[in-house]
Amino acid sequence: MDLSRIDLNLLLVLHRLLQERHVSRSAAALGLTQPAVSNALRRLRSLLGDDLLVRTAGGMRPTPYAERLAGPLAQALGALEWALSTREQFDPAASERRFTLALSDVGEIYFLPVLMPALATEAPGVTLRVVPLALPDLAEAMAAGEVDLALGSLPGLQSGFYQQALLRQRYVCLMREGHPGAARRLTRAAFTGFDHVRVEALGTGHGRVDEALARAGLARRIRLSVPNFVALGHVLRSTDLVATVPERLAERIGAPLGLLTRPLPVRLPSPEIHQLWHATRHRDSSHQWLRAFIARLFADAPAARVRVNGR
Repeated sequence: MDLSRIDLNLLLVLHRLLQERHVSRSAAALGLTQPAVSNALRRLRSLLGDDLLVRTAGGMRPTPYAERLAGPLAQALGALEWALSTREQFDPAASERRFTLALSDVGEIYFLPVLMPALATEAPGVTLRVVPLALPDLAEAMAAGEVDLALGSLPGLQSGFYQQALLRQRYVCLMREGHPGAARRLTRAAFTGFDHVRVEALGTGHGRVDEALARAGLARRIRLSVPNFVALGHVLRSTDLVATVPERLAERIGAPLGLLTRPLPVRLPSPEIHQLWHATRHRDSSHQWLRAFIARLFADAPAARVRVNGR
């Protein structure tokens, strides 16, 4: 018998008929009309080549073939019902699941030093793999389940994605302790008079800093341009260069490298950092735990509303 030929609803009717052995009672239990149940029985007889249930003076009686079907059918439908109604509960303390996160280099510096010790305590068997946030096929990788979560500002992830706000990313000026500009308030004239290091950070929102400063009427004198933030702190520590950086980065590298932050002389836009995930992972219990875990560690408002992108 080719199972693709059988409508599951017909098997539900047969299961009920074998229990009730009465068309009217079966119809009432299934929420169907009596003719609908009778028609289903006729289709089953034709498909299976057996009378299945036969009318007798004592009511409908199953044929030997139907009696052999009764047990396996009840077991299969019960297992299917259980599978559809039961969701696996994720136990972080016992799990050895590996999650893949997409992070920028700033994200790695800001999130990982907090995330890894917290994981070691709450989910010691869980491991992480990090891929670049600027992956050209990030959306496809997340849809395919190859990347579980992206942390950043990613307006390009729209239809099919969920997002939750974590924090706002203010910008500050970063310089070494003892820098000529560290002892006084940072004015527009002082800011434009310093030599600067610019982080290009292609594929992220940080590249818009130059545009925002230009709109505010500030032109930096760029002595050094670098593609990412990896060596920035060490460069600042050994020079009189200054950098305009996300405040969260400055929090991580400032004290260890002997760097100071100063408010910028102008207000720049403060992009919002989100955690984003694909709809295919939205109801997965392990993924729900991961998102709640990250929100608890990093979100300014851990109960921030989850939003469906593209709607």
